[in-house]
Amino acid sequence: MHLVPPRVSRRRALWGLAAVLAVCGLLVWWLRPFGEPEPSGSLAFSTGVRTGVYHRYGELLEQALATDMPRVKVRLEPSEGSQQNLQRVAAGEADFTIATADAVAKYRLDGKPGAERLRGVARLYDDYVQLVVPAGSPVQSARDLKGKRVAVGQAGSGVRLISDRLLAAADLDPARDITPLSIGIDTMPAELEAGRIDAFFWSGGLPTSAVRELSERFEIRLVQLGDLVERLQGSGTPSRYYRAAVMPQDAYARARNTSAVATLAVPNLLVTRDDTSPELTERFTRTVISSRDRIGHEVHAAQLVDLRTAIYTDPLALHEGAARYYRSVKP
Repeated sequence: MHLVPPRVSRRRALWGLAAVLAVCGLLVWWLRPFGEPEPSGSLAFSTGVRTGVYHRYGELLEQALATDMPRVKVRLEPSEGSQQNLQRVAAGEADFTIATADAVAKYRLDGKPGAERLRGVARLYDDYVQLVVPAGSPVQSARDLKGKRVAVGQAGSGVRLISDRLLAAADLDPARDITPLSIGIDTMPAELEAGRIDAFFWSGGLPTSAVRELSERFEIRLVQLGDLVERLQGSGTPSRYYRAAVMPQDAYARARNTSAVATLAVPNLLVTRDDTSPELTERFTRTVISSRDRIGHEVHAAQLVDLRTAIYTDPLALHEGAARYYRSVKP
């Protein structure tokens, strides 16, 4: 029997060990995207009213970020909505936020402070505009709101922009033809239930928990807005981000609608600033995409986050860190 000399066996063993170590090193490099150091520090995420979809999405994303970037402390900052969110990011008071595309377009069109520094991270899901009334209300369209007490959203919200435009498209002056109330989704349902308002506008993902919970204890109906879409789309640059949409009859199972409801929808964008760290933004983007299914179990609208459409953040250019991520996963 031929025996291999001990020196050769030891040499082969050392070569084998070196190969294993090399493979392990490559694996560690692969698992840590692009070999970048683990992000650390803190970031602020401006969300929305506590009972709205923005804030719940932020809470669930915070949990995902805690797993993916354990050395980064995330601070959630509730807000009135899209307009205030953009102001905070532009001013450096928050690092990331969500805002509707029409609100972003208006912020840029108006030349607000820091508008040129805003950058897109991802297109998320669409908000659906919802006009909610008691089930027995005579209101069948926005035109029927004349003389009514209507909650139109807080001054810093995206719904305020949309409700003002919808009322104008319905030939109503928001300041004179209705009694407007500047309140948010955290207050609107209770006010409608108590009879202190006749209707409220809301723009959010389907379903919005506050509206669903209202429908479970009080009879409501959603009013169609489809008759205003064409006129609204022709009213100016920010309005081009609206599209005709349909809310399924079972969007709110307890609502007293006998068929699907025609309305309009607008995309939500994840927004940051041009000086946010590319490494942090890349990892943040990765978590947004990879956590879609987990978040979507609770925020159903988040199930629509799609890698193929996430890069379309018009009217904002993509942040370099987000672009790096999308290039890394391109087929």
